[in-house]
Amino acid sequence: MSKTYTTVQGDKWDSIAFTQLGDMAYTDKLINLNRQYINYYIFPAGITLVLPDVTSAPTNTLPPWKQVSG
Repeated sequence: MSKTYTTVQGDKWDSIAFTQLGDMAYTDKLINLNRQYINYYIFPAGITLVLPDVTSAPTNTLPPWKQVSG
């Protein structure tokens, strides 16, 4: 059975990943499971999202746009 999360006004993909899954690195998995909401950046209240299963630690703790290469 999949876990779900119902948004509150002002939620963002990365903040949901952090608060519900423990790390912003799960943002991509969260988005991929909820492609029908891809056009949202800031959510209104009341949207039910499917949460990905988190079985292992993410490989990177920073989202791609915050990573520094070099």
